[in-house]
Amino acid sequence: MDLKAICVLSVILVVALSTLAEGKTLPSRCQCKLAPRERRNCGYPGISAAECRKAGCCFNTSVPGIPWCFAPKAKKVRKACPNDPHTRINCGFPGITAKECERKGCCFRSHPAGVPWCFYHRMVEEGSFNEDEVAQGVNEQGGPRSP
Repeated sequence: MDLKAICVLSVILVVALSTLAEGKTLPSRCQCKLAPRERRNCGYPGISAAECRKAGCCFNTSVPGIPWCFAPKAKKVRKACPNDPHTRINCGFPGITAKECERKGCCFRSHPAGVPWCFYHRMVEEGSFNEDEVAQGVNEQGGPRSP
């Protein structure tokens, strides 16, 4: 490899590593809605709001005497079948039946033509999606799927 390529690869590596080291993802508002008595300390005395959030924690100074920098609630996720036919990822084979598809743990909708009818669920965070984009499991006729 020539020197120019090594320099470019080095810069890419440094940028990638610095991005990983910057901190965790920010918690959602929903994850930070905790009763004061449920807060678990996530910082140190005198931590700033910016430092706290950079560590992936919640920050709220409204209640004195309890941690202001605290661990967020775990994200609640669930399986959902995508409504948009163009986002479907094939889970079956041509001619698969609804029963066979559901036995595999996948979603099934026999419309429209030209897209997979048996397709994988998507994991979505509760409260963070548009109901028009993702629907709960639906059977071939469009009604709720039986357990």
